[in-house]
Parts: sequence; structure tokens; C-alpha cells
Amino acid sequence: MIRARVRALLAEVAAGTSSIDDALSRLDSEPIETLAHTTIDHHRALRSGYPEVVYGSGKTVEQVIEICASISERSAHFLVTRTTAEQRDALVSRFAAAIASDIARTVRWSASGRPDVDSRGDRPRGRVLIVTAGTSDLAVAEEASETLAALGIGADRLVDVGVAGIHRLLAKTEALQQAAAVIVVAGMDGALPSVVGGLVRVPVIAVPTSVGYGASFGGLAALLTMLNSCAAGVVVCNIDNGFGAAMAAARAIGA
Repeated sequence: MIRARVRALLAEVAAGTSSIDDALSRLDSEPIETLAHTTIDHHRALRSGYPEVVYGSGKTVEQVIEICASISERSAHFLVTRTTAEQRDALVSRFAAAIASDIARTVRWSASGRPDVDSRGDRPRGRVLIVTAGTSDLAVAEEASETLAALGIGADRLVDVGVAGIHRLLAKTEALQQAAAVIVVAGMDGALPSVVGGLVRVPVIAVPTSVGYGASFGGLAALLTMLNSCAAGVVVCNIDNGFGAAMAAARAIGA
């Protein structure tokens, strides 16, 4: 249940077109729904502003479709992350307005056909800047971008501006300073977030990726570098977790 529906229900009670008991009954039916394989938290949108996000990995096509169908009946939006090609094809076929990204491995849907989610207030939303160290980091960056799009938050990109050619980043200082928050995605040595953290005054959310040769240990080296950043205030997400970074950025800017 999204906040707009609760407001509408309360307005009906206030106007006398709906009884208190009827309103309570409708609210009682909303919190959770138990399927054969999943328990869906339908009040997630009311509490946090967006419905429960579906993690596609490990689920069958049928399970993902059933979960998304249930969410779509009570919410105007859904997002599925870490999908397979088969899941993406099935979701796009089932939901006409669904938008799939093969790079990000996501599918997002809005009943209105656009990312116009229920606002939690009148606070203005700024644009988030997503910065990647290398082209090989784009999959994680696109997961963050698609998540922000699902939330109705604008995002810009600076791609392939890693520290090995730091002049590429410094040439974009104005874009960095205009962002409401910055997500920095980097593998290999993972040094880019420290540089960005020293150039801006807004939240910097670092995402280590599993990109790199053997001694990168699947992103662990980048993770440790970011955790030990000398730029005060840089926060770090899990390896390859573009989704988590986008959700953190949304909370940071009050969206």
C-alpha cells in the first residue's frame, strides 16, 4: 500500500463515504501476502516510499512473475534486480510498460509508464552523479542507474575516469560539484572514491566491483581500499552492489 492510497482512504473516512470499520478492514488486508514460495511485505512502500524490491537470482521465471503480479495489484511500481534473460523476457511480455536492461540485469515497471513514485514529502530531489573508473564497471553502474530511475530520481554519468588518467575526472569538476550525491563505482585498485571525496561536499557512496586481475581477489582489494579511504565521509557498499548504492543515495538526498 502506497501513501497516496492511505491518504485517499483517510479522506474517504473524513468525508463520511467510508466507515472506520471498512477502512480498518482494508488496512488489515494489506500488510503481508503469503504465496507458496514467498511472503510479500506490501506495507514496505508505506514505510519506506517504495515497494519491496525483487531479487531475481535463484528464483524461477514463474516465481518472479507471480511475485511481481502480486506487487502490481497493490502498488504502481516494481523493480526486479539480478534477473536472467529468461526472466527479463517473461516480465516484458507480461507487463507491457516494463523496461528491461540487459547490462544492469534489471526490470522496472510503472503503471503510468514512467517513474513517478509516491513522494514522501515536498523536499526537492537533486540529481545523483554515477562515476565509473572503467568501462568494465558499467554493469554495476547501470544497476545503480536503473534503481534510481525506478525511484524517480534523475542520474547523470561520468564514465571511464579512473585514477590512471586522473585528468579525465578533473576536467569534470563542475559536474561533480553540481551533484546532490555521488556514487563512485571502481574495481582494480579502488582508489577513485578517495579522489572524488576530496573534491565534493555531498555524500559519496563507493561501490567496489569484482573487476580486476588475480590479486584483486574478486573485488576484495578494492573494498579494503575504499574502507580505508583517507577522504572523510566516504561510505562503502558491498562488492558489485549498485542497487544498494542507489538506495543509499536516495536516502541521503531525502528522496
